[in-house]
Amino acid sequence: MVFTNLRAFVEALRKEKQLVEISAPVDPNLELAEIHRRVIDEEGPALLFTNVKGSSFPVVTNLFGTSRRVDLAFGPKPEQFMKQIINATDTLMPPTPKALWNERGLLMDLMKVGTKTVPSSAAPVTQQLRKDAPLAGLPVLTCWQEDGGPFFTLPLVYTEHPANGHHNLGMYRMQVYDDRTTGMHWQIHKGGGFHHYEAEQRGVALPVTVFLGGPPALIASAIAPVPEHLPELMLTSLIIGQKLPMVENPNGGHKLVAEAEFAFCGSVPPHVRRPEGPFGDHFGYYSLTHDFPVFNIDHVWHRKDAIYPATIVGKPRQEDYYLGEFLQRLLSPAFPMVMPGVKELWTYAESGFHSLAAAVVRESYSREALTTGFAILGQGQLTLTKFLMLTDQPISLERFTPLLEAVLERFDPYRDLFIFNNTSHDTLDYTGGRLNHGSKAIMMGVGEPIRTLPAVYEGGEIPEIDRLSVYCRGCLVVSGAGYVQEPELAQRLVGHSGDRLKEWPLVILVDDAKQATANQTAFLWTVFTRFNPASDIFARTHVNGHHLAYELPIVIDARMKPGYPDELIPRDDIVKLVDSRWNEYFNRV
Repeated sequence: MVFTNLRAFVEALRKEKQLVEISAPVDPNLELAEIHRRVIDEEGPALLFTNVKGSSFPVVTNLFGTSRRVDLAFGPKPEQFMKQIINATDTLMPPTPKALWNERGLLMDLMKVGTKTVPSSAAPVTQQLRKDAPLAGLPVLTCWQEDGGPFFTLPLVYTEHPANGHHNLGMYRMQVYDDRTTGMHWQIHKGGGFHHYEAEQRGVALPVTVFLGGPPALIASAIAPVPEHLPELMLTSLIIGQKLPMVENPNGGHKLVAEAEFAFCGSVPPHVRRPEGPFGDHFGYYSLTHDFPVFNIDHVWHRKDAIYPATIVGKPRQEDYYLGEFLQRLLSPAFPMVMPGVKELWTYAESGFHSLAAAVVRESYSREALTTGFAILGQGQLTLTKFLMLTDQPISLERFTPLLEAVLERFDPYRDLFIFNNTSHDTLDYTGGRLNHGSKAIMMGVGEPIRTLPAVYEGGEIPEIDRLSVYCRGCLVVSGAGYVQEPELAQRLVGHSGDRLKEWPLVILVDDAKQATANQTAFLWTVFTRFNPASDIFARTHVNGHHLAYELPIVIDARMKPGYPDELIPRDDIVKLVDSRWNEYFNRV
């Protein structure tokens, strides 16, 4: 089933008993977010809040909070269509009459990809206009108690390049400052930010239109890690299998998505910045206050019965995990076209995506895997990858344990670990000590196994370590004093226990070894969001031909460190409030 707008999807969820309507009054300041977090933790239903304090608009959250709902939203056809397109690049080269005839079904489907302009009467988004205090009365959420204020959590930000008109649709946090002004959290390596940079070079404001709602595919397209020049509106059309309806804005400017719930129309001026944040984010910590561009809103269009869509960000797993799964499956057939040596590629939502990526690569000649690793780190948002793991073994990357074991069985520390300092980091990753700055690492394990990995630790007591746990074969997780008390503990561990631990290729120092090894989500979040490769990887080393060669074990210090933002923890009084009202929300006696 194709969903061309948000409400059609909401009604489908209702029929599938995947939606619960909450009519009890709920505060958009912290209370609503806490309800959402508990429901998504239990893989519960989507939530439609119809009585949000201070607003006449209902709020829907948790639309994509399970794999089942993502499958319902998009179905199998987009993935099948993408595979057909990629396969056809071989059969249509050269484009002979026979080849074109054989692919006639695909070509007919491709003719449906694009946008179409419809009259205002067929565009519900233009039913109501707000010009005076256009943001007043909107149910904008505050998710965490230390947040700098309420912010839009599912904004679909549309911009066009000032010179060539190429469009970008992205999702960027928008803090609400007043009734017509928000922040615009344009991070590095994001398309909207590139457009704003070009506008600033010309000294002009960048027109911006922000949509809420519309086809579920529009939300997916906005967060998809597509190449810079692939139009997101075309991806939306591909997913829904038909042209995306657009309408002229009666007030001028960008065309509007006809089936959107809201459209915020305005501009971002050049060379204007304003403090934005702090905010709890999908890394599971607070991102700190920094200066970002400002969005000045001229007017807002919306449906007369508009639904306000939102999500809640926080520790994995959240909705972005399930959407990320779908988008990676959808786009994975295209990776070998862009990077011929890549067979499979995966980024891990449990670590905030950019902290950790892995690839199954081709090794048809010695060190080809390394060449492919460089190609991966040179592609779009993948350039922000902090730790990249490579293998040539045919394994499913979604399950991290088999990947890590395959790499560690083949990993030669003398030549298969590369650390690059003074590189870029994701804006939300503070492990590098400076905004947008940090380091990267590549760890490879290709060819035949060179060791048998231990599964049980039998080495006896380790000085200064009070707890240890085996995450998987070859990976030992240990904990002792915190970083503030013993900042050099990881380095000392290499010195006094390196020989004892050398059969373990990877040793990870954390604050709580038991908690960090509870499951894949806990491990990836605890480890890969809490270390910077250049400053937190330790081993015995020597220089060989300008290459830093390592000896086992490789020790990673993944403890919390001074300067790291606080972990996201709900406020006690909000927890107690939701506890006391839980049955009321869900009409339980």
